[in-house]
Amino acid sequence: MSLARRSVLRGAAVGATGVGFAAVGAIPSLAEATPADEARRPFPTHRPFPPLMDDPKGVLALPPGFKYTVVTHAGQTKLKSGQPTPALHDGTAAFDAGKNYTLIQNHEIGGNDPLGVPQIPGTVYDSGVGSAGGCTVISVDRNGKNLGEWVGISGTLTNCAGGPTPWGTWLTCEETESKANGTTRLKDHGYVFEVWGDGKTANPIPLKALGRNAHEAVAIDRDKAHIYLSEDASGPNGLFYRWRAPSGYRLGSKSYKDLANVNFGTLEAMAILGDDGKPIPDVAYLTSAQLLRPFRVAWVKVPDRDAATVSTRKQFTDDQVTRGKKFEGVWGTHDGVYVVNSFAKMGTTDIPADGVPHEGMIWFYNYKAQTIQLVTYFPANPAAMQGATAKYDDFNFDAPDNVTVTPWGSLILAEDGLQSSHVLSSTPGGPTYAIARNQLNDSEFTGPTFSDDGKVLFVNLQTPGITFAITGPWRDYLG
Repeated sequence: MSLARRSVLRGAAVGATGVGFAAVGAIPSLAEATPADEARRPFPTHRPFPPLMDDPKGVLALPPGFKYTVVTHAGQTKLKSGQPTPALHDGTAAFDAGKNYTLIQNHEIGGNDPLGVPQIPGTVYDSGVGSAGGCTVISVDRNGKNLGEWVGISGTLTNCAGGPTPWGTWLTCEETESKANGTTRLKDHGYVFEVWGDGKTANPIPLKALGRNAHEAVAIDRDKAHIYLSEDASGPNGLFYRWRAPSGYRLGSKSYKDLANVNFGTLEAMAILGDDGKPIPDVAYLTSAQLLRPFRVAWVKVPDRDAATVSTRKQFTDDQVTRGKKFEGVWGTHDGVYVVNSFAKMGTTDIPADGVPHEGMIWFYNYKAQTIQLVTYFPANPAAMQGATAKYDDFNFDAPDNVTVTPWGSLILAEDGLQSSHVLSSTPGGPTYAIARNQLNDSEFTGPTFSDDGKVLFVNLQTPGITFAITGPWRDYLG
C-alpha cells in the first residue's frame, strides 16, 4: 500500500467536543478522479444543545424544554396477543400512519428466552429457535402513547439493526452466522428479512440475495437499484457491502420475491482506494487528518454470498477490500449513505499493529461521486481504555452505534460506550452534542428514529428494553 501510513496517521487534532477536526490544508490532496465539488459539498449544521438536566425519576436526562414518554417496557407492557413486550430493543424505524405513527422494532435476542419474541403463526421463520429474536410493531399516537403492539416476524436470531424501505416496510438484520443444527436451529441464519407494519402482512422469507453474514444495518439507494449493508464482525474485521440490481431492475414492494433468490443481482464488498489506487486494508489506518477528504471507492464481487463453507468476509484477502472494526449503523439520504465504525482498541486484534485506535468513525458514501468521506471522528480516549473504571461526562463520547438522519439533515447517534451512554446530535465535519443520557443503568441506546414530521424522536434503552418518545423544540436546534 503506497498510501504512506505515516503520512496518513499524522496531523490529527482533537476538538473540544471529542470530535477530531482537520484544517482544510491538512487534508491530503486527491487525484482528479472524482467530482470534487460534489464530493465536498457542505453538510447541514445545527445549534448547540443546552446542558442536560438530571431526571428526578433517574431514567433519562434531557435538555431543558424536552420530555419523554415510555412507549414500551420489556416484561411490563403487553402485546395484543397477551404476551409481555419482548426484551433487548434494538434497531427501530418510525412510519407515518395517518393520525398516528407505526414503529417497527428489532429485538436482539440470540436464543430461546422468557422475554423473547413469541412465535405467532404466519410470522415464524425457524420454529426451532423458540421465543428468540424478531420484530414487534407498535402503533403510537402523536403524543407517544402506545395504542397496541404485535409480532411482525419471529423465529429469527439476534435482530440487531436494519433499515426502512421507500415503500414503508422495514428490513431487519440477523447479526449472526449460525447454521442449522437440526435441533435448536432448523434453518441457517444470518439473513435480512422484510417486515410489514400493517398488522396483516407477514412473509418470513430470507432475502438470500443480500448475503448471509453478521448483518448490522441496511439502506436502499435513491435509484432503488442498490442496497448498502454493514457487517459487525471480527476475526477478521467486517466489511461494508453493496447489492447491485440487474440492469434495468428497480426495487419495490414485491421485490422480496426476487431477493429470496441467492443469485439475484450482485453482492459486492467495499474497497477504499489510496493514492496508488490500491485498497486501504482497514479504516484504522485513517484518522481525523483525513476528515472530509473524499476517497475513491471500488466494489469487489463476493464469490459465495450464502457463505456455504467460508464466511463472506473471509473470502477476501486484505489487499482486496477495506475492513473495519464494528461496521454498525447505516442510514441513507437522497445523496448518499452514512455508515458507522463503533470503535477500535489498541492491544487487541481489532486493528492492525500499525493502525490507530479510535472511539468511533462516521462515514458518508456519495452515490454520484462514488467516494467515501470520514465526516466525524472520535479520537482514542485514555479514559475509554480503562474499561469499567472509565469516568465519562456529557462532553466526552465514545462508541457510536446506530445512526439516523433528522428531518433537517443532521445526524443522531446512539452511543454504546462505557459508563454513561448518550444519544448524540452530530453535524458532519463539526461538533457533537449530548441530547440524552441514560441515568437508569449502563445499557446502550439503540434505534434512534425521528417521526417524519420532526416532532418526536423515538429511541430505546436496549436493557431491559424500553422505548422512549422524546418531544420538545427540536426545530429550534436542528431546523
